[in-house]
Formats: sequence, structure tokens, C-alpha cells
Amino acid sequence: MSQLRFTTLVDAPLTVAFDVARALGRPWAHPLTEVVSERPWRDEYTASSRGRRVVHTRTFEATAAGTLVHELVDGVPRGPLGRRRFARAMAAHADAHAAAAARRALDVTQVVGAALVDDRRRVLVAQRGTGGLAGLWEFPGGKVERGESDLSALVRECREELGVLITPGSFLGEVPLDGVVAGGAPGASTLRVWSGRVTGGELVAHEHSELRWLPADELEALDWIPADRPLLPAVRALLAAR
Repeated sequence: MSQLRFTTLVDAPLTVAFDVARALGRPWAHPLTEVVSERPWRDEYTASSRGRRVVHTRTFEATAAGTLVHELVDGVPRGPLGRRRFARAMAAHADAHAAAAARRALDVTQVVGAALVDDRRRVLVAQRGTGGLAGLWEFPGGKVERGESDLSALVRECREELGVLITPGSFLGEVPLDGVVAGGAPGASTLRVWSGRVTGGELVAHEHSELRWLPADELEALDWIPADRPLLPAVRALLAAR
């Protein structure tokens, strides 16, 4: 037996890529046994047929362009004919997954955020002024409108919330959101965050109670919105590298 590896870029958030992959199953008819399921990061299944055991592991990686799905199949037949058939089936299945996830993603409202940094190695943080999360801190941003790209939404939200123009930078990470966003299914949306710089305008807290520029060592002490806190290591690394 041998291994096959596949990597597919899926134009969908982590949660959608994971859920659609599980709904589609695997491209073989043998009964499957779940070994690991860590939504939306990883799953692993096994199947047995005629004394042969196949282990299929998928990991889901957030990137600026979408979700990279890395697949490892252990237990592929060694013969060239069997291996080619297996590879063709897996490739077709990966293509079907990418297409189905991209369609599903059109019905999921995403949230984007910006870790805006300045020349003094500080990042802009904003305190919610109203609602159930009032008093907690977050990175500025908001919902992506239908037909809008993530980065276009990020620029628009910073203009509306802060009164400034920004230039987005590197992708920092993605965090699943537990609740309902814009009436969608619970847990379907994610928060995707980029670095950025203010390139025009004057900061005004149009929708927040307070704005602060903080260095890396002062971030941990704030009371953060749960979705933003997991991004702190990436933001600290960003500030340290400047």
C-alpha cells in the first residue's frame, strides 16, 4: 500500500469548506468509521474492504484566497492501474467539493476585521459601545455585503466606522463564529482578519465608544470579544516584525 496527497483551494470560509466536505463524504462506497472530527480544522476516517484498510485525513487551512484543503490517503493500492483509478476518483471528488462549497458560501455572510498598525509598532483597537458586547474590545470591521469582496468590505467598513482610508496588508487568520450572523445558520460564518495601514483621513469613533493605539504588550489585558482574542498571537507577531 502507498499514499496519495492532494491540495485543493476552495473559495469558501473554513466552516463551509469543512461542512460541505463532510456532507459529500468520500469517493468510495465502503463503510466509513470516523476517527477524528475537529470542526473546522481536521477530520479523519477509515474504511476497510477485502482486507485493505484506507485512512483518509483532511486538514483545512485558512488563507487570503480561501480554504486550502490538504488530503492524505494512506492505503492506496500500489499497482499503477489501481493507483491511477484511485487518484482520478479523488481528484474528481475534490473538484466537486470545491464547486459545492463555493456555491454554499454565497449564502453565508462573512465578517472581516482589520489590525491597523502604525509606525510606532502599535495596533488600533476599538471598544464596543452598544449591544450585548458593549465594553468589550475588537479589531475594526464588519459584515461583507453580497457581491462584495472581503477586502472591499474591509476598506468600506473602516471608512464607515473610523472615517479613514486604509490599505489592507497581509492575511492574519480566520476564526469560526459561534452565533448567528445576518440570519444565517448558527456557526456558519467566520471572522477573517488582515493587517492594514491608515492612508488617509482622521480617526473618528463613529460606532465605538473608544479607540486606542496599543503596543503588543498591552493587548492581553483587554476584555476582548471572544472571536478576536484568538488572533492576538498573530497580531503580536505582526508588531514584532515591523
